[in-house]
Amino acid sequence: MVDESRPTETSPENINMAEEKPVDEVEELRVEDGAVDIDVESAFMESTVEELTQETDGSPEATSSSEPAANDAGMASLQSEVNALKAQLEDRTSQYMRIAADFENYRRRNSKERDEQEVQIKRTTITELLPVIDNFERARAQIKPQTEAEMTIHKSYQSVYKQLVDCLKRLGVSAMRAEGQEFDPNLHEAVMRQPTAEHAEGTVMEELVRGYMIGDRVLRHAMVKVAAEPEPTNDDASNEATAES
Repeated sequence: MVDESRPTETSPENINMAEEKPVDEVEELRVEDGAVDIDVESAFMESTVEELTQETDGSPEATSSSEPAANDAGMASLQSEVNALKAQLEDRTSQYMRIAADFENYRRRNSKERDEQEVQIKRTTITELLPVIDNFERARAQIKPQTEAEMTIHKSYQSVYKQLVDCLKRLGVSAMRAEGQEFDPNLHEAVMRQPTAEHAEGTVMEELVRGYMIGDRVLRHAMVKVAAEPEPTNDDASNEATAES
């Protein structure tokens, strides 16, 4: 049940009480509400300055001012890297040139040594064959075939001799012709000296063992007999004594 004796909010009494509220209190509340002095213009200006400051810090002008410094640092870094690469390239190039020069010297030295070794092998081998050539030449000079059978044998081994000589010629071997030449110790080996007036002193009178050359090198020295100054006779000695007296 509703308590009819209790006044409701919308009752005339309540309305009258609200209307009878002192005017001073209402006025005091209004004064307190307006006591806070809010400077709207100053607040707006402060917020505007802060926004402008933030915008200025991130503005293209500020960014553009920092870009040259960054570009200079980047260019300096790139230049130093380029210089380092150039120095490395020069070092590698010099190393390559040294290696190429060393290899070329090695190739030439190896080729020269190989040629010398080949010539030495030829000389050693051919020197062992020269006595065979000497025996063929002695047989040709001493053997005088009398019959047809002997002539056939003579021709057969002389053909072998000719074939051997042709092989030596293809290898660069040549025989010396020392007889009648002036004695040369680089080519000849004097095993005999014979006084004679028929030849000038120092002339090779006879070639006892033939010498050979391979290219421009001596393969075997020729053993020769050399002419010497003739000894004075008794008539020459007496004539000299008479001239002195």
